[in-house]
This record gives sequence, structure tokens and C-alpha cells, in this order.
Amino acid sequence: MATARILLTIPALSLGAAEETANRFESDFRIEPLAITINETDGANSLWETVAYFEGENDARMAQKHLQLSSGIISALPDTDWVKHSLEGLAPVMAGRFFLHGSHDRGRKRPGGVPLEIDAATAFGTGHHGTTAGCLLALDAILKRQKPKRILDLGCGTGVLAIAAALTTKQKTLATDIDPEAIRVTKMNASLNGVAPLIAAATAPGLKHCKIANAAPYDLIFANILARPLISLAQGLASILAPGGNLILSGLTIDQIRWVSASYHNRGLVHTRTLCRENWATLMLASKRKRPDRLRAGRLVSGATGPGWELD
Repeated sequence: MATARILLTIPALSLGAAEETANRFESDFRIEPLAITINETDGANSLWETVAYFEGENDARMAQKHLQLSSGIISALPDTDWVKHSLEGLAPVMAGRFFLHGSHDRGRKRPGGVPLEIDAATAFGTGHHGTTAGCLLALDAILKRQKPKRILDLGCGTGVLAIAAALTTKQKTLATDIDPEAIRVTKMNASLNGVAPLIAAATAPGLKHCKIANAAPYDLIFANILARPLISLAQGLASILAPGGNLILSGLTIDQIRWVSASYHNRGLVHTRTLCRENWATLMLASKRKRPDRLRAGRLVSGATGPGWELD
């Protein structure tokens, strides 16, 4: 059954103001949005909006009050509309070897590569967001050098990353999320993509679950959440990463790279690569206990033939 979400929308902003507003949501520890997006609403006049998603109206009103957002508009995301239309009209996404599509685009599968079918659902994560595409590109880069055996997708949403890892490595993958609905959707998508036997899914706040501890240490960890929880989880994630393991972090904006990266550097991890798409960043880090292959930092850009690299 669908779950309604409450939106707090701050409209008619410049891009800089929209990004600053999004950062304010993340930096205020009294506010717990489920997700934050920045959307262009008027290309001709360069107008943007910042949208924060909340579980309930009270949370949205408290956030509006704390941040003194007089122009904020609180509205409900209808159960029927957002699930039905979240993928309609969205083109398939190509990220390295991965090809993400909805059920309405099955006929557009490209030859070769790894197809992933992720349909509209009641959990966040369709693969169209820059953070998800960044994580898939990071996985693609890692798979060119090694095949992880123990994998964790923390904050799995619809299970896109866990499923991509299971499809390419054929290894058992643990997917966790604080939202029970995300776990239900992940299991459904794992079955749809033929990897249900490889996906173990569990509802867990952060790293607090016996399944996470029992399967550690991990050769590969995804954490596609938000900057603030990434920082709070730095010590825990570093402690369950295996020697020579890789950590892929996303859900942060470009101006939060130094802030998040410093938290993990202080825990002994090496920053090996940064991928950027629009205003979103994906960080690749590796355990210091085994020297990683150093990768050149780059910026992901969109071109006529799809995503490409603009090297620093």
C-alpha cells in the first residue's frame, strides 16, 4: 500500500539560494527530512525550488518554523499520483555498464551491459537521481579492478545499488534501510531482477542490526543517504570495512565534499575518486590498510552521447 509523504516546498529561488536552503535543512540537527531535492522550475528566468520530504505534516511545520521559511508551502504528495507518475516520462538511465529502466521501457534495453528494472514505488530511489547514477558509476569502476565478495547497501531505498552489485558479482548482498517500506520494495525489485536469493534485506536504524555485524567486514559498502548521517556514521562504517575494501558515499552536495571526506580521512580511509553530477557528489574511499589503486579525480558531465568525464 502506498505511503503519503508531506512536502515542504520553497519556490522561486536562484540556484545558489536553492542550494543554500538545501544545506540549511541538512545542517540543522533539529530537522529530519526523508530526502531533499533541488528542481529547476523556470529555465527562462533561472528559477529553482528546494523541496524537503517528510513523514508527517508536523515535521514539515517544525522545519519551516526552525528555518524561518516564510515562503515555504506545505502540501501532501498524493498516494496515487506520485507512485503512478514517478517514472512515467523518464528516459532510461545509463551509468557505465548499467542500464536502468522502468517496466514501460523494457523494449528499449540495449544489447550487452547490465539491465536493471526499477519501477515506481513507495520508497525513494529510481536511479534517475544524480547520487544513484554516481554510485553505479563508482561500482562500475571498482568492478574493472576487483570483484567484492561481501557487500552492504546501507539506506537501500528501492534496492537499486544492492541489486546492481548482486547482478554483477553474483555474491550475497545485505540491504538495510530505516524504512520498512523500503525493505519491502527492495525484496520485490530483487525478485523482479532475478537476484532474490542473493539479497538479504533488513530494517535497521544506521548500523544497529545483528545482520550487519554478523556479515562484517565488508569488501564494498554503499551509503547513499545525506551528508549529516554520513558524518555520524563515519566511525562505524570505517570499522566494518575490510582491509582493501571500498566505500561509496553519496547523497551530498558538491560543497559538502570536504566536510564529509575529512570525517572519513580522520578514520584512516583514503579518498580515491570524486564523481559529480549536477550539484550532487559521490565519494569513493578505500581502506588505508591495503594500498588502493590511485584513481584520477574527475567530474561527471552529461553530453550528447551520455555521461562522460571532465578530468581535473
